[in-house]
Amino acid sequence: MKLSQLVGQRLKEAPRDAQTASHIFLIRGGYVRLVSAGLYTLLPLGRRITRKIEQILREEMDRVDGQEIRMPVVLPAELWEESGRYAKVGSELLRFKDRNGKDMLLGMTHEEAVVQVARTELVSYKQLPSMLYQIQTKYRDEARPRAGLIRVREFTMKDAYSFHGSQDCLEKYYERCHEAYVRIFKRIGLKQCLSILSDSGMMGGAVSHEFMAIADCGEDTIFASPDGSYRANREVAVAKLAFAKDAPLPLNKVHTPGCKTIADVAAFLKLSPAQTCKAVFYKDQDNKLVFVCIRGDLEVNEAKLRKAIQCPEIDFANDELIRAAGTVPGFASLLGIDAKKIRVVVDPSVSESSNLVVGANEEDHHMLNFNFARDAAGREHIMITDIATVREGDPCPLTGQPLQALKGIEVGNIFQLGTKYSAPMACNYLDQDGKSKPMIMGCYGIGVGRAMAAVIEQCHDDYGPVWPMAIAPFQVHLIGLNINQPEVRQACDNLYQSLLDAGIDALYDDRGEKAGFAFADADLIGVPLRLVVSPKTLAQSQVEFKQRNWGKRSELIALDGVLPFVQQQIQELMALCRPDTPTA
Repeated sequence: MKLSQLVGQRLKEAPRDAQTASHIFLIRGGYVRLVSAGLYTLLPLGRRITRKIEQILREEMDRVDGQEIRMPVVLPAELWEESGRYAKVGSELLRFKDRNGKDMLLGMTHEEAVVQVARTELVSYKQLPSMLYQIQTKYRDEARPRAGLIRVREFTMKDAYSFHGSQDCLEKYYERCHEAYVRIFKRIGLKQCLSILSDSGMMGGAVSHEFMAIADCGEDTIFASPDGSYRANREVAVAKLAFAKDAPLPLNKVHTPGCKTIADVAAFLKLSPAQTCKAVFYKDQDNKLVFVCIRGDLEVNEAKLRKAIQCPEIDFANDELIRAAGTVPGFASLLGIDAKKIRVVVDPSVSESSNLVVGANEEDHHMLNFNFARDAAGREHIMITDIATVREGDPCPLTGQPLQALKGIEVGNIFQLGTKYSAPMACNYLDQDGKSKPMIMGCYGIGVGRAMAAVIEQCHDDYGPVWPMAIAPFQVHLIGLNINQPEVRQACDNLYQSLLDAGIDALYDDRGEKAGFAFADADLIGVPLRLVVSPKTLAQSQVEFKQRNWGKRSELIALDGVLPFVQQQIQELMALCRPDTPTA
């Protein structure tokens, strides 16, 4: 490709709303252009990269016996009604009516659509396991698109779905897909991508993992032990906290005027927040109260709470609902509460601690020395489960070492779905005995555009992206300086043609721009290898060579040895992206 003909201008300035490296350089480098909030056009440079990512995805999915299909973006609502998701998913699902008044939607995931395929095409245990995948457009009506391609409304995803006759079969195949994902992210050039335990969320299922590209701009928090033996998303992370177990002391009511917050109570009583109990009130989707108790120095992890009470949506309760349960906002506790009438969830930090300060269920009063086992009535009706948000420095549940907090971009996820979709949608197979049973499912997703953006976050300098060879838009960037001089033009033309003839993907800057301008554009395009031909180098029958990640360093190579030299460089850089190559 000649740069004079390449569609997509390089820009000197970044958009005012661009804060992340990937957003800045994707716009400035001419990879994408904004159409509307969360909607982008991929320009030729961007499309060249995503095509290479998609090819890697196809190769790895085929390697684990996947079969590619293509499902529609527009789906009938009735499919989602079969699974029960149509009414449960919120406004992020774009619903509309077609010209005949039929309820339709834009697919944000394709579990229902693929189940429709499987229940007609897979009928016998002899056909299982089977995996179907696609690389297709998705639409999620994101409320707050951000960071360029990292959080958008329309995106391209590789989504795969496996079907099995047993849980054991699913678990074995899940491990194969996990290994495939590790290979994929190494092949596309991510330097640090961690597989972590995660919350299944609206997808459902018992087991799930997210693949997180570590980056400062990541919106997900990951907790990891220093040795890497434990890694989990903030939504599911746990810590091995120590709880004070002392001899129970008598309950003692104290006057605490105006002390409604944990900080106020702790300061007034000259105690640590860890010696108090926090009461937090939520309401579920049916407007029923959920009374939560947790140690005062901890925060409620709402993802854990939603999963514990099997409620997809919760919100804070108002004072009217709190008072109706017989409690006093700001001074509430379990004392005198009938746990049979309201839903109560208690964190182990409360049930296993001694002599905590709790509300007295009386304005401006608290009780000292609350002990759950002694003082909480109706304990058999109370759910005790971990609902605490892990903090950096909390002890690892496996090693006891202080947990580290990392920021990550979710670039892929895998789920063991079980029969969440197959059972309600009658996706059944006949087993060896001729009995009809629901298929057991797994699903496996990767966002293509987000993966490209994540690579930039990990592979860039102050001037632009430093693309890994495996997904770079071109392998070699040839620049001609003073190209209006016939000998320079002829040398560049000949070298460009020889690169193409050798099957090397080359970009040729034939515009005749000044060196500073040409090099700034080259940095924004980020091609791994650069060749510069000028009157000065030609006088010595040489070409200037540099790798994109060398900074200002370069070297001279003989003009007649360029081709084998470049081929060797490409091989070495491609090797860095092989899954069997140790990370430097």
